[in-house]
Amino acid sequence: MHLITCLDDNNGMMFNKRRQSQDCLVREDILNNLQGSKLWMNSYSAVQFKETSGDFIFIDENFMFMASEHDYCFAENVSLTPYLNEINSLILYYWNKKYPADRYFDIDLSDWELRNTTEFAGNSHEKITKKIYLPKK
Repeated sequence: MHLITCLDDNNGMMFNKRRQSQDCLVREDILNNLQGSKLWMNSYSAVQFKETSGDFIFIDENFMFMASEHDYCFAENVSLTPYLNEINSLILYYWNKKYPADRYFDIDLSDWELRNTTEFAGNSHEKITKKIYLPKK
C-alpha cells in the first residue's frame, strides 16, 4: 500500500484524540494523485472527505489490513508499524509547525529513501511540504 499521513515538525500526528490540523489543499493533492486507485481510511478520517464524491473512497476500521498493494491509505489515528511490511511508499505532508502531540509517527525513516520533496501553499497553512519515501534497497 501507499501510506499517506500528515505530521508536524516533531512527527506528531494527534493530540488529545484529535488531529493536529487539516487543510483542504492537502486533501485536494491526495485526491489528484490517486491515479484511479482506491483510497482507504477509517471513519475518523472519512469526516475530512465527506464532501468528496466517487466510488474510490473506502471506509473500514481495519482499512490498513483491507488495502491491496496498489491502494492508498490515509492514516491519522493508528499505529503504523504493524503494517510496515505492507507499505511500499510513504507520502508525508508536513505542516511546518510544531503542535502539541501525544500520538507520533512510528516508522523509522532511516530505512526509507527520500525520493521527492515538493512545497505548496495550503489554505490554512503558509507552507506545506510533501515528501515521498520508498524503502531502501
